[in-house]
Amino acid sequence: MQLATGHLTYCTNIHPGETWPAHFAALKQSFPGIKQQVSPDKPMGIGLRLSNQASTDLEKAENLFLLTQWLKENDAYVFTMNGFPYGEFHHTVVKDQVHAPDWTTKSRVDYTIRMFHILLSLLPKGMDGGISTSPLSYKYWHKTAEELKKAKDTATSNILLVAGELIRLRRATGVVMHPDIEPEPDGVLETGREYIDWYENELLPLGRESIATRFKIDTNEAEQLIKDHITLCYDVCHFAIGYEPHQQVIDELAAKGLKVGKIQISAALNATLPEDTNLREPIKDAFERFDESTYLHRGWLSW
Repeated sequence: MQLATGHLTYCTNIHPGETWPAHFAALKQSFPGIKQQVSPDKPMGIGLRLSNQASTDLEKAENLFLLTQWLKENDAYVFTMNGFPYGEFHHTVVKDQVHAPDWTTKSRVDYTIRMFHILLSLLPKGMDGGISTSPLSYKYWHKTAEELKKAKDTATSNILLVAGELIRLRRATGVVMHPDIEPEPDGVLETGREYIDWYENELLPLGRESIATRFKIDTNEAEQLIKDHITLCYDVCHFAIGYEPHQQVIDELAAKGLKVGKIQISAALNATLPEDTNLREPIKDAFERFDESTYLHRGWLSW
């Protein structure tokens, strides 16, 4: 739903279903009740999660038409998507494979561009749209500094390919869309500091020239287009478990003209351990109840 500061909703990756029919069925079952409780009298936005398989289903005209009609009937709209998990995300062990295929691959590029074309068809008039995505790759897949640098260079070039397509679409339609890079623990980009350094020292130097050449513009205009079309997904939980200085990061982003395209409001568990080690076991036991094998979203107690 639209607030004074932006649009607030939930991401549908909480629903199982990797094919579009399965995901759509879960959405139809769950969304009306949620909307009735949260936004009964006003339109409510949806953060749509699509796997690669679901995206190939939904790009078909008949499926897009049915979704568009359903959105109208339910006073709903799609303004953002989750394009981080490419494959199955439920009832399986995901862990580092949530990054696969990563931004070094053509598969990730094709998937993301397909998602943006779907989003373009769904966005309300006058609204921009973003798709959250992997922070380039999983850091520990790359065993040496040279391998990591090569992966970052390739991933950066591929993200700029997507930005180029979004600039082309903007020129044709007037719609602004952006991949929202989502730093997280063990990603190639883990922190706000790493994101800002990558943006300034790698993305912009490479992108200014390539975008300027492709669109026959000067490098200053190219830089602004990059800042419009490649933004940050600020995941509160990811940054919290890294003990990020939130206000400092936000202030620095604003000072450098780097945009936050999406904020994911999620929680990280925290506890203060008593000095008496005999009293720590109940805290450890309480945390154990939240341990699960599927995701990387977990923490460890330090003794």
